[in-house]
Amino acid sequence: MKAFGWNMLLALVWLILSGTYTISNLFAGMIMSYVILAYLLRDSPTFEAYFNKLPKVISFGLFFVWDLIKANGRVAYDVLTPTHLMKPAVIAIPLELRDEGAITMFATLITVTPGSLALDVATDRSVLYVHLMYFEDEVRQIEEFKRLEARVIDLLG
Repeated sequence: MKAFGWNMLLALVWLILSGTYTISNLFAGMIMSYVILAYLLRDSPTFEAYFNKLPKVISFGLFFVWDLIKANGRVAYDVLTPTHLMKPAVIAIPLELRDEGAITMFATLITVTPGSLALDVATDRSVLYVHLMYFEDEVRQIEEFKRLEARVIDLLG
């Protein structure tokens, strides 16, 4: 958290010195201060976790946006064509996540993806029940959700 505090402090100093108080200028200050801190503190082990987090966040964001595009395309195709491809089902996804916040994040990511809805978590947090609009192969679909879970673990870990 120290690195984030320094990053924000330098961004605010940039904002004050530039005299332009806009969100875009604050964002530019955050990026510049991030680069400066990453260069100056590149050998500091205490700040290493902070500087390794940004590439993970960007990678996760791109991965999830691609999943959203695919899911939206599938739902749009089903709505716009005369064929009816829906095969609803509920599947149980075994969880490696144990933290409530991480499980909530994972379930929310599933829910915002069109065609899937997180229904419930087992009381022992070992299984997440998910409703799917397009059920095909349970093993393949569980593998897809496990890829998403692995990305969440990597991002939060």
